[in-house]
Amino acid sequence: MADLRLQRNFGIAAHIDAGKTTTTERILRYTGMIHKIGEVHDGAATTDWMEQEKERGITITSAAVSCQWNFPTVKGKADANTKKYYFNIIDTPGHVDFTIEVERSMRVLDGLIALFSAVDGVEPQSETVWRQANRYKVPRIGFVNKMDRSGADFLMVVKQVKEMLGAKAVPLQLPIGAEDDFKGVVDLIKMKGIIWHMETEGMTFDEIPVPEDMVEEANEWRQNLIEAVAEYDDKLMEKFFEDPNTISEDEVHEAIRKATIDLSIVPMMCGSSFKNKGVQTALDAVCRYLPSPADIDDIVGTNPDTLEPEVRKADPKAPFAALAFKIMTDPFVGRLAFFRCYSGHLDAGSYVKNMRSGKNERISRIMKMFANKQNPIDFIEAGDIGAAVGFKEIKTGDTLCDENHPIVLENMFIPEPVIAIAIEPKTQADVDKMGMAIAKLVEEDPTLRVNTDEDTGQTILRGMGELHLEIIIDRMRREFKVEVNQGAPQVAYKEAFRKSVEHRETLKKQTGGRGKFADIVFEIGPADEEWLKENPDKGFQFVNDIFGGSIPREFIQPIQKGFESAMSNGVLASFPVENVKVRIFDGSYHQVDSDGMSFELCARAGFREAGRKAQPVLLEPIMKVEVITPDQYMGDVTGDLNRRRGMLEGMDTRGNAQVIKAKVPLSEMFGYVTQLRSLSSGRATSTMEFSHYSPAPTNIAEEVIAKSKGKVKVGE
Repeated sequence: MADLRLQRNFGIAAHIDAGKTTTTERILRYTGMIHKIGEVHDGAATTDWMEQEKERGITITSAAVSCQWNFPTVKGKADANTKKYYFNIIDTPGHVDFTIEVERSMRVLDGLIALFSAVDGVEPQSETVWRQANRYKVPRIGFVNKMDRSGADFLMVVKQVKEMLGAKAVPLQLPIGAEDDFKGVVDLIKMKGIIWHMETEGMTFDEIPVPEDMVEEANEWRQNLIEAVAEYDDKLMEKFFEDPNTISEDEVHEAIRKATIDLSIVPMMCGSSFKNKGVQTALDAVCRYLPSPADIDDIVGTNPDTLEPEVRKADPKAPFAALAFKIMTDPFVGRLAFFRCYSGHLDAGSYVKNMRSGKNERISRIMKMFANKQNPIDFIEAGDIGAAVGFKEIKTGDTLCDENHPIVLENMFIPEPVIAIAIEPKTQADVDKMGMAIAKLVEEDPTLRVNTDEDTGQTILRGMGELHLEIIIDRMRREFKVEVNQGAPQVAYKEAFRKSVEHRETLKKQTGGRGKFADIVFEIGPADEEWLKENPDKGFQFVNDIFGGSIPREFIQPIQKGFESAMSNGVLASFPVENVKVRIFDGSYHQVDSDGMSFELCARAGFREAGRKAQPVLLEPIMKVEVITPDQYMGDVTGDLNRRRGMLEGMDTRGNAQVIKAKVPLSEMFGYVTQLRSLSSGRATSTMEFSHYSPAPTNIAEEVIAKSKGKVKVGE
């Protein structure tokens, strides 16, 4: 195993079409893993291996690749000081429907290259990706791509990263030329220009003096850079005030590295991946500034026996601990589990314990992944990412560890689906195959949920968007040979309570012999705002205020379980209820007839009875929509958004186009892309992502409730 300090686990994430896959393809070419660059628009990119990805020219599933990079490089040639760095890279999708792929990649990565388009700057999905990176405290480097496109403006993007993402963006380079004249960059640390050679696919470059017309600007930005990082090194600060010219390159690199790992700054670079410019300097920056597994904080988990926090160091000699972050079904090897090894050493053929199922599993083979190809390896050690075959039962987010040293690592955040479609098999032959196909797809994709409609008997698939469900249906047809009929998309509504009420629920059943008895007095209503801020992913606040043993302690857990399970079926229209607070403060029990099941059933019945009095309200998903349109269609586009119950939030100018931001209910957005094309003669584009749930207007709510046959009036 290589020195851990020479290992880098990083991802490439951005908005749709910022150039993630193109950049990954260049990295594979420069590191010698491929010998011909495959382009996304030709369906030939290495990491876009699925048929659907090749056809549509988009990334759907995150792909892991491993490669090596010789650093430092001098004019593209290795010298005596060269070290070989080992990269695990994950190329992620940009489309919001596949946001779980980015989420789970962020959970296991140590660093990130955040790509931005030099023309479009910070776009909606850039913000989502940034929030995800903040959630897992991932250090990042900004790379402004597409500098050769008309309208490219590097410093505008740097300004947007500061203002819109709240990050301290610090340019390490300035572009020499822009649009068609983009030739190279000025390195603000070396104070030299770099011009790439096009005949070598940008493999080699020349160093030139800073162009005369850029000297003043370069000096100003270099001073900004030194100021931004000087606080990370006292000596640097002293030198900066005495004589900035005495500061060495190594000192600047060291200070930038500390500040980047500390999440205090985001170094910004630029280039054009498609034109083979700037990717190598970005790789050098990955080696210089992004952390190795040895630089990040030790992973903290929970000891399942003592429930105390437990730390695992990134050390091959420590007990083994890993997190399974992605499951994939391969037609040849079966179920593949991608995992990040945080500590210890694991040999192929040995056993690990799955902490969720409590079972020991034999890992028959360990692989290094290269997109959809597997390269078997004998073992894996701390800090590495690999895939394993041989699991009988595994889910995304499972902790795998040494059976003698149990630990549970924190799971990842999984967003809730917002859209649903009903499906049914076309023929009798498809019935069994459909069940098997859905089971495998749900195992792979935690944002895909399945349930059966009790009234119609139809299977309901719920996902993150129309494209997500379209791809799932397509995969069922191609990979599993299942033909299905599908209904129109439906919105995944939710319910909530608006006021708190007190209620007493008593369960008494006597059927000869031992009966059932439970009695609870509780208060139910909306969760506290403070609690929600601290627990944004929970949604159920349970407070036990029982004193004096009116209900024995062993029945508290079943009561909590009863309320929690009842939340999946609301009182208005059987939609899930979110953000509920339950406080139990009194009750009684029977020495013989009371048991855990009685209290669980009593809690469920109490939830339904009290829920009707707690002013239930229907919530609908609201989407954040951004439309980019030429000036002349502005009125038509805003008028159309208003008709769709949209709340306009702002307008901006980007180049020659207008950017309209709005919040619009999802139920009004079906077929929007087609409508927008016809309104703007095909010239406007839009992006949409989930924002939040909001109470639906009374007329809409009553319509939805009537459809679901629950004739309860809203707010009654």
